[in-house]
Amino acid sequence: MRSLEINGNLDSKRKLVMTLYWINRKTATIEGCAPFLIQRIKTERTTHVAEDGKFLKFSEGVLGDVLTDMDELKMVEFDINFGNEDIKASIHEDILSVSLSRTKELEDEIIEKLKYESERKYPHVCSKFYRRLGIN
Repeated sequence: MRSLEINGNLDSKRKLVMTLYWINRKTATIEGCAPFLIQRIKTERTTHVAEDGKFLKFSEGVLGDVLTDMDELKMVEFDINFGNEDIKASIHEDILSVSLSRTKELEDEIIEKLKYESERKYPHVCSKFYRRLGIN
């Protein structure tokens, strides 16, 4: 597991989307066109689980739950499947952590990219990725 402290002025929503975007983008270099499936999101209040083989989308309730916990500096955990790779990510206070089941060296690449992007005033995230997550 690799971790990074994010010190920028990023709001919780931007931090969330940036994290998931770069996990997706960097893992795609290994897993190609396999589906990026968020299987579980655990907040302090509840655990949101996707239906089998489906992508857990950020409905208004799920997004609100996640952003509230992030704003209150509480732990939010994500279980993601991308092809043959199982990814665990968490955001707690200003610490972001990523763990991959198979390709450990990719953890460093993801953390390095997130460090770079978090230092920018406007981190790069494809605008279509918001819709893919179900965020309007």
